[in-house]
Amino acid sequence: MNYSETLNYLYTRVPMFQRSGASAYKPGLDTSIALDNYLGNPHRTYKTIHVGGTNGKGSTSHLLAAILQQAGYKVGLYTSPHLVDFRERIRVNGVKMPECEVVGFVEKHRTYFETLAPSFFELTMSMAFDYFRAENVDIALIEVGLGGRLDSTNIINPILSVITNISIDHTQYLGNTLEAIAKEKAGIIKEQTPVVIGNAHDAVKQLFIDSAQANHAPIYFAAEQCTIPKSEFTTAAGWTYFTANYGIIKSALAGLVQLENAQTVLTAVRCLREQGFSVPMQAVREGFENVVKLTHLMGRWQILTNAPKMVCDTGHNIGGMEYIVQQLAKEQYQTLHFVIGMVNDKDINAVLSILPKEARYYFTRASIDRAMPAAELAELAATHHLRGASYATVQEAVNAATEEATLEDLIFIGGSTFVVAELLDQ
Repeated sequence: MNYSETLNYLYTRVPMFQRSGASAYKPGLDTSIALDNYLGNPHRTYKTIHVGGTNGKGSTSHLLAAILQQAGYKVGLYTSPHLVDFRERIRVNGVKMPECEVVGFVEKHRTYFETLAPSFFELTMSMAFDYFRAENVDIALIEVGLGGRLDSTNIINPILSVITNISIDHTQYLGNTLEAIAKEKAGIIKEQTPVVIGNAHDAVKQLFIDSAQANHAPIYFAAEQCTIPKSEFTTAAGWTYFTANYGIIKSALAGLVQLENAQTVLTAVRCLREQGFSVPMQAVREGFENVVKLTHLMGRWQILTNAPKMVCDTGHNIGGMEYIVQQLAKEQYQTLHFVIGMVNDKDINAVLSILPKEARYYFTRASIDRAMPAAELAELAATHHLRGASYATVQEAVNAATEEATLEDLIFIGGSTFVVAELLDQ
């Protein structure tokens, strides 16, 4: 098989949650353990950091990877989903896994895979772990796929666990309360392994404390560490952090949510330094300032054009969208053009209820089975007094918004990771 044929095999022969949703969701670790044993437990040959949470785990993983890379370590980075290229999921020092390595892995192990019938995520996770071993990485950032306790990545024994925050998402799999979701996320807390919590309150905070105590795990709440006593944000320059230990940091990530992520990352760096990692101040500053160049992170309040200003963001649940709405309120424009599509297993009403009423909406859908039809989304949005037209494809919606916008307007594109993916793939 060539690379294109290999991708087609991966997308069609194994269940893929990204496209299909519930039919591809396989909770439990049995298959992951079987794959790992078959491959000789590759993740045990290097150190790992496990990053979970509802929102921000991608940005947090990329920032930590960039910092460690600038500190001189060879760093693996496994994240999901990808936006444009499958190989975005598996990187070493920011470089995507070569196409030939993807092809070679599938060809070499295909017979075993077909007897085991893993999910797409289980298969790609094993591919990443095996590739990181082959590349002799010093450490790998492993992002949780969904939940934590039963997520396939939870076979690793990390030196540090990170849980960014808890918000309502994937309720059909994780539970419909913050406490139930937090319990699943807390499943990545390991025996005597430090855990950093980005943002947690009340019962959720106590749940994490109880879980950490049960596992004799040191616990750090990033919001209480005072790592960033002062910060400044402007829509033109983004974030400047006046930190307690690393001087002035300018961040390449401009979203409002990034302050919370930055506190989490700096607390995680402290934990790593306490474990003997050499992470100089300059590496921390350079990691923040150059994270996009170093890891090729996309879709986080990403500015695509300036006249008119066009921005996309992968925030897709109520927690993520709250930050986006706050950021839109800080922007200056004459008219807001809002291109939106969502998948049908989200709490769509909750998201629609907080969106700005004065915006002009362009309802669309990504080309995946989980996407809500544009007309249905428009009809539901109307009950929240959001008005606009429906478009069959993301590109048609973006084109319409671009044609109608003046130079002083703002175009925002989001609501779903997959909408942003199709935009960036043009």
